[in-house]
Amino acid sequence: MSSMVVTANGNDSKKFKGEDKMDGAPSRVLHIRKLPGEVTETEVIALGLPFGKVTNILMLKGKNQAFLELATEEAAVTMVNYYSAVTPHLRNQPIYIQYSNHKELKTDNTLNQRAQAVLQAVTAVQTANTPLSGTAVSESAVTPAQSPVLRIIIDNMYYPVTLDVLHQIFTKFGAVLKIITFTKNNQFQALLQYGDPVNAQQAKLALDGQNIYNACCTLRIDFSKLVNLNVKYNNDKSRDYTRPDLPSGDGQPALDPAIAAAFAKETSLLAVPGALSPLAMPGVSAGGNTVLLVSNLNEEMVTPQSLFTLFGVYGDVQRVKILYNKKDSALIQMADGHQSQLAMNHLNGQKMYGKIIRVTLSKHQTVQLPREGLDDQGLTKDFGNSPLHRFKKPGSKNFQNIFPPSATLHLSNIPPSVAEEDLRTLFANTGGTVKAFKFFQRDHKMALLQMATVEEAIQALIDLHNYNLGENHHLRVSFSKSTI
Repeated sequence: MSSMVVTANGNDSKKFKGEDKMDGAPSRVLHIRKLPGEVTETEVIALGLPFGKVTNILMLKGKNQAFLELATEEAAVTMVNYYSAVTPHLRNQPIYIQYSNHKELKTDNTLNQRAQAVLQAVTAVQTANTPLSGTAVSESAVTPAQSPVLRIIIDNMYYPVTLDVLHQIFTKFGAVLKIITFTKNNQFQALLQYGDPVNAQQAKLALDGQNIYNACCTLRIDFSKLVNLNVKYNNDKSRDYTRPDLPSGDGQPALDPAIAAAFAKETSLLAVPGALSPLAMPGVSAGGNTVLLVSNLNEEMVTPQSLFTLFGVYGDVQRVKILYNKKDSALIQMADGHQSQLAMNHLNGQKMYGKIIRVTLSKHQTVQLPREGLDDQGLTKDFGNSPLHRFKKPGSKNFQNIFPPSATLHLSNIPPSVAEEDLRTLFANTGGTVKAFKFFQRDHKMALLQMATVEEAIQALIDLHNYNLGENHHLRVSFSKSTI
């Protein structure tokens, strides 16, 4: 048994030069190459989950490679065979998987802590295999369902969700026969067919509104009008688990029936890895860094408070530091890696105080506060205990209402005494033009208000979120996906 001892500091990756060129003898350690630069441990582990338990991982960040160790050689063989028929992709890039010359991974645990924590999180979920909250529905509540086919829409998809992930989650409620995935109106959707409508009903009851990962990828589930799905190909977009012999389309060979059968067996035995419980444990920030570097700011105008308010739309800002000797740049520390990723995706390239801002992940792990008694002219501010954090409550509605900056704003917490005219005047005073306004029919506490441009809306949100409208009502402002 050759086992390798690896310190995960990257320098030792020299040992791997030229290794694993051949598809050698099977091993439960797999060598994965050509990974996209920013890929996380969680995403690599997810490749192995459908095939069995993942017992170790080592990322060689500099070389865009990783080693993944599965619990059994059998699982690794199934995985390699499966992915030789269906090219695996991460972040839309094809990657390559083969057996490693090594029979096991011994990693230096202190340096590989983050990977270990991610693994533990996944394993805890995999072995827990207890019914999900909400499945303890009394039988009488399960009315006969119309259809065995569910239509699934995934909201807030900041993390890739694959057909295999859906299969693992929904198998918990009965045998999944077929799945078709597609994108419609820029949203990832799927149709999933059970053998029995009762299973569909139970899955809908238990899973509708749940998050697949922490604070993202929310399942929205309805019964489909279809009662039977017609799947033509078995590939990463569609699959008929009852017909392993189907071709994969794209002129690729169909899955070998033996592999397909083994695959179907493997997957149906699975618990739900990562389902409805975060793959990212607290403290293991998904996607790594919590600190953002924001540059090209308008240094005359920007303040820690204005950055707190704007970035606070996408996460709970902990600290802000405007750089002392480069005042057009700032470091912003979010509560976790999901939030920093979200803020970066949504705010990079937007205009703030007339300048297009750049948002990237910083190499800093935290934002340092100035030493006691040191005056840094108010450039650093600690918002750790701010009452204005939008995402403190787990499962808060705010997680479902995260949208990119838009000209239309959603206003809430409006007191009864405040009229449309008052709000129009208030928003016009931020220096923009109010194009349209509409109170919600059911609820006068909420309204939509449209500014002339996205930049004007960003400005209005910075100026007026948490504005005191009297009667102890502080206005809440968010971006909206609706138009008036």
